[in-house]
Amino acid sequence: MAAQPFDVVVIGAGPAGELAAGLLGEAGLAVALVESHLIGGECSYYACMPSKALLRPAEVLAETGRIPGAREAVTEGIDVGAVLRRRDEIVHHLDDSSQLPWLDERNVTLLRGHGWLDGDRRVRVGEEVLAARRAVVIAVGTGASMPMIPGLAAAAAWTSREATTARTVPRRLLVLGAGVVGVELAQAWASLGSEVTLIELFERVLIREEPFASEEVTAALRELGVAVRTRGKAVRAERVDNEVTLTLEEGERIAGDELLVAIGRRPLTATLGLETVGLEPGRPIPVGRDMSVPGLEWLYAIGDVNGRSLLTHMGKYQARIAARNILGGNERAETKAHGALAPRVVFTDPQVAAVGHTHASAQIAGLNVTTVDHPTGAVAGASFYGRNAPGTARLVIDREREVIVGATFTGPEVAEFLHAATIAIVGEVPIEKLRHAVPAFPTRSEVWSRLLDKYGRQKENISDQRITAAA
Repeated sequence: MAAQPFDVVVIGAGPAGELAAGLLGEAGLAVALVESHLIGGECSYYACMPSKALLRPAEVLAETGRIPGAREAVTEGIDVGAVLRRRDEIVHHLDDSSQLPWLDERNVTLLRGHGWLDGDRRVRVGEEVLAARRAVVIAVGTGASMPMIPGLAAAAAWTSREATTARTVPRRLLVLGAGVVGVELAQAWASLGSEVTLIELFERVLIREEPFASEEVTAALRELGVAVRTRGKAVRAERVDNEVTLTLEEGERIAGDELLVAIGRRPLTATLGLETVGLEPGRPIPVGRDMSVPGLEWLYAIGDVNGRSLLTHMGKYQARIAARNILGGNERAETKAHGALAPRVVFTDPQVAAVGHTHASAQIAGLNVTTVDHPTGAVAGASFYGRNAPGTARLVIDREREVIVGATFTGPEVAEFLHAATIAIVGEVPIEKLRHAVPAFPTRSEVWSRLLDKYGRQKENISDQRITAAA
C-alpha cells in the first residue's frame, strides 16, 4: 500500500499533541493528527478539568462560611446532583466534537485509530500508512500505574478515569496513594458525602512537597472526615459482591465500596512500534532540550510520554518548542523550573502551589540555601478571604547567588501566586531587584514584601554575627 505523505505526523491528540499539530498547521505544513480516543486527552476529560469541577463547590462553600454577610445567606449544603451535572458539562459528556472545528481551521487532518511507528518516518494507523517528510511527534501521554498487589486485578479498582466520571457518590471509598490525584479526589468525594480512607505508603501525604504543605492538607482532609493512614502498605485486595477490602502489611483489613488506585503513571509506549527505530517499548522516550530523540532528529516526544514533567502546561510548553524546531528554529527547553521543578498546583482546600526546589530538594542538589516563611493570611488582602484560613508562604533562596530557587504557597486560591515566583526563578531575578517589584495594596501578593523583608533581616543578623565573631 502506498504511503500517504504529510509534512508532520502527530500521534496523540492530548493537550501537547493537539497544540503541536495546530501550530504546525497554522504555519502551512500538511499535518496528520492520530488519536484513538478523545481529542483533548486525559486532562480535558478524566483529570484536570473534571477533578476541579468536583472540588470547586466545597472550596467556594468553605470560603463563604468565613465571610460575614455571605455566610448567613447559605442555608443548605452542596447539591450533589448539580455538581455532577456541571462536571459532565465541563467534560462535554465525553464528546469531543466541539474540538474538531479548531483542527479544521488549521487544516489538520484527523485520523481516528491507534497509531504506531513502522520504521523511519513511517506511521501505521490500521491499514493506512503515513509518511512524514519532516517529523513524527509522539504525544500519547501516560496511563494509570497498577501495583503488583495480589487480588487487585479482580477487585475492579478505579483509576482516575473512573473516579472523575463516576455517576454516583460511593458510600465508602478507599484511596490508595496520597499524591496529587489521591488527595484531590479524596477531598472531592468526601465533600460530596463519601466516607473516605486515604492510604499512603510513605510517612506523609504529598511526599515531594514541603512538610508544612503535607501537614496543612492532612489537617483539612481529617477535618472533612477523611481517615488518613500513612506508612500503610497494601499487600492484598479482594472484592466480594459489592465490597472491596484492602489488607495492610500489619494485617489490618479496610473495607469500602470502591477502591481508587492513585500511585502514579506509566508511559503508553508498549505498543507504539518503538522497537522499529531502536527504542525500548514500555519506557519513557528520551529527548534532548529540543524535544527530539538523540540520534533520530526527525522523531520528537512531548508531554508525559518523555517522562520529564507529567503536567499539562509543561506538555504544551514542550509542544511549542518542538513545533518551532520542526519549522526550522533552534529552540531549547529552559532547564530551570522544568522537569520535577516545574510549577505545580494541588487543587485541594487549602491549595498547594509550588515551583522550583523545596528546602530538602535544594539541599540534595547541593545548593547553599536558606528559607523564609510567612503566613499566607497575615496580610491585609487576606481579610477578604475570611478569618482563620490556613496557609504558609515559603521562599527557598540560594545564599551564594542571591536568587530564589524555590517557592511554595498554601492557602485558599493561592494558585494565582505562582506565576510571579516562576518568573523570578526562571529569570534568576536578583533579590535586590525583586525588592523594587512592589505588590499592590490590598492584595495578598503583599506576602512577597513580607518574605523579602524577613530575608533582609535574616541577612543582617548573619552579617552582625560574622562581625561579632571577627571581633
